[in-house]
Amino acid sequence: MNTQYNSKARWNANLYESKHSFVWQYGTDLINLLSPQKGEKILDLGCGTGQLTDKIAATGADIVGIDRSPAMIAKAKENYPKIQFIVADGAHFSFPEKFDAIFSNAALHWIKPPEAAIACIGQALKSEGRFIAEFGGKGNVEQIIAAIDIALNKSGYQLQSELNPWYFPSIGEYTILLERQGFEVTYATLVARPTKLNGGEMGLRNWLEMFASSLLSIVSPSTKVDIMTEIEKQLKSILYRDGSWVADYKRIRVIATKKITSQ
Repeated sequence: MNTQYNSKARWNANLYESKHSFVWQYGTDLINLLSPQKGEKILDLGCGTGQLTDKIAATGADIVGIDRSPAMIAKAKENYPKIQFIVADGAHFSFPEKFDAIFSNAALHWIKPPEAAIACIGQALKSEGRFIAEFGGKGNVEQIIAAIDIALNKSGYQLQSELNPWYFPSIGEYTILLERQGFEVTYATLVARPTKLNGGEMGLRNWLEMFASSLLSIVSPSTKVDIMTEIEKQLKSILYRDGSWVADYKRIRVIATKKITSQ
């Protein structure tokens, strides 16, 4: 698949902002790793509705946000009209000018193939430019995926790998991909980060609607309701705590520098 998001994904920008604010809230401290400087030209890859883009802009950096979803970009422009936001595919983008840094939060696990995204990142960076990212790593939402599989099987369906929208690499796998394309990786870590979902009892269902819709796209709307109920039943004793759902997130954080070239 050569597009940033699964073709069946339909991003609801209002649902994203109202029910999934944890996505950018957890990414706020990633800006500390970026350490943006006044006047630096920075790209926010997979900017969503622009909250972190705005925080970077507040430092005085010259920031541009890109996202493949027109709905997300439209909402970002509405939220922050003074910032430049562009609809662009994370695996097929280019700019006439080079960036000092590229920042990405919770987006790269949606971008396939990863080699194409890394190539675009490398081409868009200046020599010695830095790449700072956080995204889903190996084992991310493993329990949720297992419950989806069980629930589909109980209703007579199979979990179809071609509908899986995610790429969750190990540190070693992703580091090798970066190094092959001329990056020096200076920091990489994979950490478990259990993440409280917004919405109380509806938190998991909201998450499934927003992020796992492609996996459930093979079933009718009425059957999907039953399957979601079964998913909740499978996970209730594992991921439901004190009135809220907690997703079993595992996140990679990486800092890499583009090696000096003769260009």
